[in-house]
Amino acid sequence: MPRLIPPLALALIGLILFGDGAYIHAKAWLAQVLLERAFDRSVASGEAVKPWSWADTWPVARIEVKRIGASAIVLEGTSGQALAFGPGHIRQTVDAGERGVAVYAAHRDTHFRFLRNVAIGDIIEITRRDGRHFRYRADVSDVVRFDASGIEPATHDFELVLATCWPFDAVTSGPERFILHATLIEADR
Repeated sequence: MPRLIPPLALALIGLILFGDGAYIHAKAWLAQVLLERAFDRSVASGEAVKPWSWADTWPVARIEVKRIGASAIVLEGTSGQALAFGPGHIRQTVDAGERGVAVYAAHRDTHFRFLRNVAIGDIIEITRRDGRHFRYRADVSDVVRFDASGIEPATHDFELVLATCWPFDAVTSGPERFILHATLIEADR
């Protein structure tokens, strides 16, 4: 009997870890379903719709890079809760399609993992919660220190910046950020 305790303990620990991992993936899947529904209701109503009642954020846009099959719902703000569930719109910046720089930030290992596959010249499509649709062309990427992004929010152009931590495959966060810059090429109106 004593020889069975270590294998049983290991099996129990493995089951607990598997269950924890399955729970995290199930929660992420459910969150994406709720975010998509809230975004669709926002577009239909023109009102901000929270994905769940206790959320401190709401969907403001959908970002798509169709060449690589990437899509994510962008949430208002960059609180810890917002970034846990999707890219966040930095509140001090304009909305996509407006004069200035719209900045979206997300974690490199989840919602902006796809940025490693975006090429210069790719089309980035943004649909805002008011239903307006904008197409941007990726024109430059850079790696910068977190406190020296070079983003000029007062520009007179119509720009988009997607920002995440760098390097993509790091285990811990560091001081560098990957910045993908894009310029507006088409609006639906």
